[in-house]
Amino acid sequence: MPNMQSAKKRLITSAKEKMRNKSRRTAIKTAEKKFRSAIEATELEQAKELLKVVFKTLDKAVKKGTIHKNKSSRKKATFQKMLNSLA
Repeated sequence: MPNMQSAKKRLITSAKEKMRNKSRRTAIKTAEKKFRSAIEATELEQAKELLKVVFKTLDKAVKKGTIHKNKSSRKKATFQKMLNSLA
């Protein structure tokens, strides 16, 4: 347990940020799972709509600093290839 006031505050703020980041990562994983299930079911229109959702969640996570922009770009390219192979 920290003794200094600034260390106590930092502990609290880092715990809050950890929860926010975890929530964002969970949202990304959920969106990805929905997209992958639509691809497996070969539902093209639903997959297109879900791809927009995945891109949006990835962009928000990059903007907030949860994930790195290169990781987001890599995932976007992978999902776009999956959609293109379906079409």
